Amino acid sequence: MAPDPVERWLMGCASQKPSPGDNQSVSPDFPLSSELTQRIHQAIAQGGGWIGFDRFMAMALYEPGLGYYANALQKFGAMPSSGSDFVTAPGMSPLFGQTLAVQVKQALEATGTDEVWEFGAGTGALALQLLDSLGDAVSRYTIIDLSGTLRARQADTLLQYAGQVRWLDAWPEAMDGVVVGNEVLDAMPVQLLQRTQGVWHERGVVSALQAQGEGFAWHDRLSGLRPPVEIEGEHDYLTEIHPQAEAFVASLAERLKAGRGGAAFFLDYGFPEAEYFHPQRHMGTVMCHQRHQADADPLVALGQKDITAHVNFTGVALAGQNAGLHVLGYTSQAWFLLNLGLAERMAQASLAERSVAQRLVHEHEMGELFKVLGFATHADWSAQGFAQGDRSHRL
Repeated sequence: MAPDPVERWLMGCASQKPSPGDNQSVSPDFPLSSELTQRIHQAIAQGGGWIGFDRFMAMALYEPGLGYYANALQKFGAMPSSGSDFVTAPGMSPLFGQTLAVQVKQALEATGTDEVWEFGAGTGALALQLLDSLGDAVSRYTIIDLSGTLRARQADTLLQYAGQVRWLDAWPEAMDGVVVGNEVLDAMPVQLLQRTQGVWHERGVVSALQAQGEGFAWHDRLSGLRPPVEIEGEHDYLTEIHPQAEAFVASLAERLKAGRGGAAFFLDYGFPEAEYFHPQRHMGTVMCHQRHQADADPLVALGQKDITAHVNFTGVALAGQNAGLHVLGYTSQAWFLLNLGLAERMAQASLAERSVAQRLVHEHEMGELFKVLGFATHADWSAQGFAQGDRSHRL
């Protein structure tokens, strides 16, 4: 039932993300990176000397045992000294999951279901926060995440809920319940489109000799692919399209409709279509994250850093609608969490806890850049998280 791109993502998925800064130097003899480099060179050779960036990104992130989300590097943590690359909202403050649980509980009641599904559960921190908060409202918590090292870490984190939690490594034929995806969509491979002198190309990767050994270089090919909207102006323009994320949501819709139904909430950084393809956003949104710093070169340090692209929420919403889901709402993370009572929780927390939790809603931190998109199989209820500040009309 699932499209091939979705299955390829599931073959190595685990997710989460960002933080800002500068590029890092890396050792050219890093063993994982060296072997991964050779595999990508082989893929390029088999592809006639060129592969699309979506294939390159998929291998860099999910190649079994070698890709960033498939190897044993630390990844998640609050400080670079831990060897981590980024911190996500659940790792920042438990108030995030406790507040999100209010929406999940309402959705479980509205859909008459009792199972929660999480894609790319990271360390298991969000699952723990939700399970602690939801209590008897959840009979089973299912995680779809194929990283062996992350699964082990999740199992340790969720040991007290061992009887309720299960892990799957493939789509079930039918699903019902509430789906949660925190920083999942941005880790799905994207295709790059480059307009040069008014002509559109697909940007891909080729093998290239460098002073310190073999590496990779960009190479553009003429393409019939286009962004979903016309880009104003005649200037050169680089952007992304997201067929895998859209196929993922469509496949999820099929399975929710095949079951008793349910709802889904995706929290991620991104924009609606009009902002995503704004004429001034001419360098695209692909970014890398390593040691709590950001850089824009995905062709180096393979397997050692995260590669992401911002989410086109309009495309994701349309994919869900076209597959039969109803859009519950779309808003900023700040509005979503405040609608669910985060301010009241912060008022009862310590000064240190409040200080950290403010990053979840502060306009210059996660509050505005991160958005929330909600879906449901039935439109006979209103989600509390979108009660104020709903921006569905801007999708």
